[in-house]
Formats: sequence, C-alpha cells, structure tokens
Amino acid sequence: MVLDAPDARALARFYSELLGWAIAKEGDDFCTLGPTSGVAYLATQTSAGYVRPEWPNAEGRQQMMLHLDFEVTDLPAAVAHAVELGAREAAFQPQDDVRVLLDPAGHPFCLYHGG
Repeated sequence: MVLDAPDARALARFYSELLGWAIAKEGDDFCTLGPTSGVAYLATQTSAGYVRPEWPNAEGRQQMMLHLDFEVTDLPAAVAHAVELGAREAAFQPQDDVRVLLDPAGHPFCLYHGG
C-alpha cells in the first residue's frame, strides 16, 4: 500500500508514531514502514500536485481512493493519540462504533474497537 502525499517523510512519521511501526527506508520522495513482525508494510511517496481527498465524497471533488482500518483496544484513547499526532476527526461519522479521521495529508482512516 502506497499513499501519495505532499511530503512523504512527514506522512511516514505520522503513521510510524500512530502505529508504532519502524521506518525502514526514508528518502525525500519515498518512505516505507512496517511492523516489527509480519509481512505488511506501508509506503508514502511525495506527489507533485497532490490534491487532498474529500470526505465524504463530493461530486466534482477529489474522491478518496481507499481508506485504512485499524483495530484498537481503547477507541477514545486511540482517537486522542491520532489527533495529538496531527490527524483530525472527520465531521461526518457514519457509524457510532467507528471513528473516521483524516491523516495530515487528508487520507481518511478508521479506528474501531475490536470486540
């Protein structure tokens, strides 16, 4: 999974701190990060002319192409932590037990409590 951003390093640092994942490779235009075990990884890349997606989708505006879901043990604490790191809670929340947030580049992501 690769997320475009106006600043690959800044977005990589956000997700590294949010998820506790290490940044494996870091450059001006491309970064990768991943958990200490497993095969998943996330990358960020600088994209000239990047346009923030609109959430919720709005006709004629840049739509999100995907969103990430993260299971957490304490939803209010996880939301507070994400906001402290630079995310913002979206105004539109379609579910009571899931929180939609926007990362610093505007990509929507969801935090939910795994039952």
